Amino acid sequence: MAGEKPTRAAIVYAKVREDIFQGDLQPGQRLRLVELAQRFDVSQSVVREALTRLSEQGLVLAAPQQGFSVVTVSLGDLNELTEARIEIETMVLRRAIERGGVEWEAAAVAAHHHMVGTPVVLPGGEMNSEWFTLHEQFHQSLLEGCGNDRLLGSAVSLRDAATLYRRWSRPVGRDFDRDVAGEHQALLDAILSRDADRAAELLTQHIDRTSAALRSVIKDATSHPAG
Repeated sequence: MAGEKPTRAAIVYAKVREDIFQGDLQPGQRLRLVELAQRFDVSQSVVREALTRLSEQGLVLAAPQQGFSVVTVSLGDLNELTEARIEIETMVLRRAIERGGVEWEAAAVAAHHHMVGTPVVLPGGEMNSEWFTLHEQFHQSLLEGCGNDRLLGSAVSLRDAATLYRRWSRPVGRDFDRDVAGEHQALLDAILSRDADRAAELLTQHIDRTSAALRSVIKDATSHPAG
């Protein structure tokens, strides 16, 4: 119902989810019920409900007799997801450039304008969740001119599956020198010029750059295991 107050579990869920996205809770980190209950001043059952919901979304692992922990970065999953996204998203983008009309172009320009007008990093140094929402809207707007809901749905589903990897590319992958604004502008320019080959190339590079930052983290973790 509209105006209904969020439950305690919903509040804990939202805060822990954002801590994971921000990298404050690291991949593989144990999530202890007692500590979180004390932190949020709630019962352990409330925390368990929130963590169970996060596990259903693939952000938290629930292991029998071991409790909860933040998911780890899987090199195999990252590589497979990256390959699938590049194949599907570039194909859908080509269709959009071929079939999209003036309304599609206008929507992409508007989405880009909203995104660039929003700071990526907040004054406190944390990533701006609002920017990520606008970022998703921009990328989806680029694909929506494809004229095929099945293809669009597949592309969006793959993008959703990669949300955590995108959010972790900066705080976990330490990719601080990236010119994200420049990448988006170049991609939009190629699309408005109806240069499908250039747009597909730029989108491929854009997707793989995010994955590359996390691949280095995985390799370092493998080379220097904890303990």
